[in-house]
Amino acid sequence: MKAVIAGGGTAGHVFPALAVAEELRDRGWDITFVGSPRGQEATLVPEAGFAFVPVAAEPAQTRWSPRAPWALLLALRGARSLRPIVAASSAVIGLGGFASASAVLAAGWTRCPLVLIEQNSVPGAVNRIASRWASAVATTFAATSERLPRARRIERTGNPIRREIAAVTTDRSALAAEGRVAFDLTSDRTTVLVTGGSQGALRIDEAVAAALPLLRERADLQLLVATGRAHERVVSEVVDEGAALRVRSQGFIERMDLALALADLVVARAGASVAELAACGLPSVLVPYPYATEHHQDANAREVAEAGGAVVIGDAELSGSRLARCILELVDDRERRVRMGEAARAWARPDAAARVAGLVEEIARG
Repeated sequence: MKAVIAGGGTAGHVFPALAVAEELRDRGWDITFVGSPRGQEATLVPEAGFAFVPVAAEPAQTRWSPRAPWALLLALRGARSLRPIVAASSAVIGLGGFASASAVLAAGWTRCPLVLIEQNSVPGAVNRIASRWASAVATTFAATSERLPRARRIERTGNPIRREIAAVTTDRSALAAEGRVAFDLTSDRTTVLVTGGSQGALRIDEAVAAALPLLRERADLQLLVATGRAHERVVSEVVDEGAALRVRSQGFIERMDLALALADLVVARAGASVAELAACGLPSVLVPYPYATEHHQDANAREVAEAGGAVVIGDAELSGSRLARCILELVDDRERRVRMGEAARAWARPDAAARVAGLVEEIARG
């Protein structure tokens, strides 16, 4: 059987797609990816060994955006070019975003079964529209179902995570030991991982830089900071090598499984990657990106916090002192961190890739 997987943009959107693709490939499916030639899918998908078809796409944050007409025109052109590929497939899997628009339109035109993956609490425009003709929608957050047509089949599968991330729960000790060597960290300190996603988050990096003097005397603490390649100096230039606190910063962490395995606490944005933190049973401090479409990161963070797995700091309230105080409260309360980690794991769906693949097979076979 053949499937088309469409969408991408950031690594946080591409990795779940690859997790589903690997699961389907193991079940004998032939997978073709469709995405933007400018998104990270253009690099990550071929590296993973899957066929990639680039289709021009233009993001438009709202339907009133000046770019919306051009985005629609590109989507229609792309759908026309994809019709033969889609018509020959047993299913189309759409990840949302304008990189998926052409393929989901082609699925509607050819009546190819369509399964949507909605990674955020608030569905994006493309998934909201495409849900009207989709056979099913796989969601990460419980609240998503309230924002989709009730007539559609909606399954809370969870957000698919990479196999190497899923392995953290079973191989944590070995991976953590490898990670301490890779990042030059020690086993006798509480480890805080700070990450703003594959592109980094300047606002979080600045808060970390401001927090370091307030944490410098903590010999029981170490920070691993993924700054984003564009912001490496924001943290690295203020690290005090004479401080008791140990800090290691990198522009990008290739082996995120090692970082998650050795982390005791994570500070992060609240995008789709919160599913990885939860699946690993990690307590988190979430700082939602304030300019995310329809404030979906606020909704994401709120659901995880209500489940007991996270503490939320609003972007406007983020400062060095606020971040340092929050980190220390959790570092000094191990029992609370354990409870938060257990709550996060209970909320998570670590087998999401298999759940989505099973849903696709069921829909494709009618």
